[in-house]
Amino acid sequence: MDLRVIENLDTELSIEVQGEDHTFMNVLKGALLEVDGVAAATYDMNPEQSGGQTDPVVTVKTDGSIDPLDALEEAAGGVKTKVDAFRDAFDQAA
Repeated sequence: MDLRVIENLDTELSIEVQGEDHTFMNVLKGALLEVDGVAAATYDMNPEQSGGQTDPVVTVKTDGSIDPLDALEEAAGGVKTKVDAFRDAFDQAA
C-alpha cells in the first residue's frame, strides 16, 4: 500500500491511499472515529468531481489533543488487532 501525504497540519491530515476501495476506507474511517481526540474522519474517492483523482484521500481532523498522524497510526493498529482476532476466531471455528 502506497501513501502520499497531501496536507499535514497540526490538527488536520490528508493522505492519498493508493490502490484501496470503499471496503478498506470505510473500515479505516470507522477506526479513526474510535480514537480519542479525533473530531472528524472522512474519505473522498470520486474522480469525476475531484479533478481526476483515482485513489481515495482520507482526511483526519483532531481536537488538538492528539497529532493526526498519531491518530492514524492508532487507528491502523486497531484495525490490525481486530483483523487478527477475527482470523483467530475463524481458524478456531473451521
